[in-house]
Order: sequence, then C-alpha cells, then structure tokens
Amino acid sequence: MSTIVFLLLLVIAAAAAFAVGFSWQRLIGKKAFEAKAEETHRLLDKAKAKVREAELEAKDKAIKILEEAKREETNTRRKLDEADERLVKKENTLDERTRQLDQAREQFTHQQKDLNHKQTDLDKMIAEEQIKLSEIAKLSPEKAKEQVLKHAEREAAEDIEHLVRKIEAEAKEEAEKRARKVIGHAIQKYAGDVVSEATITVVQLPNDEMKGRIIGREGRNINAFERAAGVDVIVDDSPSAVLISGFDLVRREIAKRAMEELVEDGRIQPARIEEIIEKARKEVNTLMKEMGEKAVYGMGITGLHPDLIKIIGRLHFRTSYGQNVLQHSIEVGYLCAAMAEEIGADTEIAKKAGFLHDIGKAVDHEITGTHPLLGRDIAKKYGLPPEIIHAIEAHHQDVEQKTVEAMLVQVADAISGGRPGARSEALESYIKRLKELEAVADGFAGVEKSYAIQAGREVRVIVKPGEIDDLEANKLAKDIAKKIEENLQYPGQIKVNVIREQRVIEYAR
Repeated sequence: MSTIVFLLLLVIAAAAAFAVGFSWQRLIGKKAFEAKAEETHRLLDKAKAKVREAELEAKDKAIKILEEAKREETNTRRKLDEADERLVKKENTLDERTRQLDQAREQFTHQQKDLNHKQTDLDKMIAEEQIKLSEIAKLSPEKAKEQVLKHAEREAAEDIEHLVRKIEAEAKEEAEKRARKVIGHAIQKYAGDVVSEATITVVQLPNDEMKGRIIGREGRNINAFERAAGVDVIVDDSPSAVLISGFDLVRREIAKRAMEELVEDGRIQPARIEEIIEKARKEVNTLMKEMGEKAVYGMGITGLHPDLIKIIGRLHFRTSYGQNVLQHSIEVGYLCAAMAEEIGADTEIAKKAGFLHDIGKAVDHEITGTHPLLGRDIAKKYGLPPEIIHAIEAHHQDVEQKTVEAMLVQVADAISGGRPGARSEALESYIKRLKELEAVADGFAGVEKSYAIQAGREVRVIVKPGEIDDLEANKLAKDIAKKIEENLQYPGQIKVNVIREQRVIEYAR
C-alpha cells in the first residue's frame, strides 16, 4: 500500500513538475518571441531609414547629373554657334578672295595682252632701227650686233668695276676699322722703348798715353787684340777714347769688357790679351744666359730648353736696322698675345711664336740660310709645338701661312719694326730702296712719272691719260703693289697711289 502510494505520489510529483516546466517554457518562449519581434521591428526601422537616405542621395546625384548635362549642353550649343559663325566668316572671306582672284586674273590677262602688243611693237621698232642702222652705217646685221654687244660689254664691265671698287672700298674700310681697333688695343697694352744700336762701341781711357800701350811695339798688342776678339780697334784723334768696330754685338761686347779690364789692369801684352778676352767671353756667355732667362721670365713663358734660353739671350747682342732683336722679340710677343686675345686666337701659342719668331737671327751670322728657316730648324731641334714652328717659318712668307697665329706674328713683326723710331737705316740703303721703288713703278707701260714719298711709305704714280683709262688705272695700282711685294723688301706697308689727270688747255685770242 505504501508502495502504491509512493508510486502514486511520485507520478503526481512528476506530472506536477512536467506541468510547471511546460508552463515555464511557454513563458520563456513567449518573452523570446517578443524580444525577437522587437528586434525585427527595430531592424526594419533602420532599413527603412537607410532606404530613405539612399533615395535622397540618389535624388541629389540625379539632380547633379542633370545640371551637369544641362551645362554641357549649353557649352556644346555655344561652341556650335561659334563654329557656325567662324564657318560663315570663312565662307565670306573665301568668297571675297575668289572675287579678288577673278579680278586679278582678268587684270593679268589684260596686262598680258598689252605686254604682247608692246613686245610686238618693240620688235618692229628694233627691226626698223636695225634696218636704219645698217643703211646708215652700211654694216651687216652681224657686224652691227657685234658692235652693240661690245658696247654693252664695256658698259657692263664698267658697272662691274664700279661695283667691285665699291665693295672693295667698303670691305677695306671695315677691315681697317677692325684692324685699327685690334692693333690699337694691342699697342696700348704694350709700349716699348725706342731702341737703336750703333755698330761702334766707345771705350774711355784715363789718358791719351794709354793709346800707345794699346797699340804696342810695332802694333803687336792691337793686332793680337783684333785677332783674338774678331773686331777692329780704331785709335784716332778722339780724346781719351778708342773705338771698337764690328757688326757682331757679341764680339763687340767681349772686346769692350776685355779692353776695359786691360786698361784698368795696365798690363797689356799678347798673352795677357788672350787671357782677358777668354775671361770676357765666359762672362758674356753667362750674361747671355741671364738675359735669356730674364726675357723668358718677363714674358711668363715656361717649359723652354736651357740651351734654347741661351740662344734667346744671344739676341740681346743682335740688331736689325739698328733695332735690338731681343727687345723686338719681346715686343712682338706682347703684341701677338694682345691681338690674339682681342680676336679669340690661342694667346699662349701667339705669344710664344711672336717671342721666338726671330730666333734664327741668333745664328744667321754663323750658318747659311734665311733666319725664318734657321729659326724653324732651331724650334724643331728643341721640340716646340708644330703651331709655333709654322709661325716662325712663315712670318716672312717663306712658306704659306696656314694659321691665325702665324698671321698675327707677321702683323706684330711689321708693327714693331715699322713704328717710328724703332729702326734706323743707312742713308745709302735708304736712297737705294727709294730708287728701286720708283723703278718698279716706272717699269709699267703708260706711266709718265713716279715719286717715292713719305720715307718710302707711299709711291705716287702719274699716268698718261691718253693711254690709261680709269679701269686700267685701278688694275695698274694692283699690279704695281703686287710687283713691289714680290721684288722689294721693306718694313710695314707701301701705299700705291695712281693718279690719272686729263688737262685741256685753250687760249682765247
């Protein structure tokens, strides 16, 4: 019984528990459902809000696109209107040009017709004139044509000659302006002294009794001195002085130093003379080296061989027309450098070439040959650049000048040698040069008389007007200048002035 009751209670308890659990589960499920429904409503509201936002944004974009389309349409319409206006203008312009072209074509056709008529009339007139000319001159048409052609040829030649002379004058004027500017700047940058050497050196004596000791018994002292020194010693009536004469300045310098030391020492005898002269020769050799080094240093030139520097120093004892060659070389070097700087040439090459252009004169008393070619050989021996070698050998046009620097050396050489006071010239050679200049001009046909004036810087040529016309006078001046260049040697330049004068004289009685 108790078991049944227990089981019954157990069943009742289980049923109650089931009922309670079922009721609780339904309660919980209802709340969950309500929560889910609430969440669903909330999400639905959000979705609706986003849809509204999307609709608004889409409307804004649509409005913007519509406005942009309207603007593009407006711009397109404006461009089309402008294009239409341009097209209309072009059509109008084309119509106007077409009309003008038609008018020009008509005018050209009319002018062509007039020209054809005039040409026909001109041909008729020429034919009539030729017939008349043949009848008057009794010449055939061929001969008449030949005379007309000759006349036309002469007129053309005169016109060409006038044109050539005009062009030459303009070119010469422009070249002279530029040359004067370049040379003027170069001369302003260097102003050398006027250097003139004589061929005689004076040695002062303490008294006239010393002259007898210099001469020695039966002239043995003076003879020994002249043999050893290679100079002439002149003992004359000059008070307290003897003269040493010689064309070689090196020998004269050696003789001068030796004579001064002998006079000071007082012991004058042949053995002593030879000893003193040898000593003086060594001193002069040292002096030549020092002078060469001084000149090279003063010019700012480096890299020269020591033996070449010594040869440069020899130029201190060398003159040309009385002008000291070393000073002349320094002057030419400076002028070349200045002119090269003005025209944009190689300044260093020009300066070295100008400085060394007369290096051949240091040995031309000892070796046969012209000094430009001797200088070329010296330059080759001591490894100077080809440009300098060429400028040295070409500065007197022994060879054709191929570089600007070579031309500058020739110009600077002429400037240095031709400037007033630079060189002296013996009266006999001066007169001889003037006579040769006049003889060259007198050798041409049609020359009546010629005069060398301005110290040989100009030759004035008077021609016979009956034999030489204006065209031939111009050609004669060129021919005379060319012959002077080929046959004469002269410093600077010579002006050829041809004068043709026609004089007609009549007397009233």
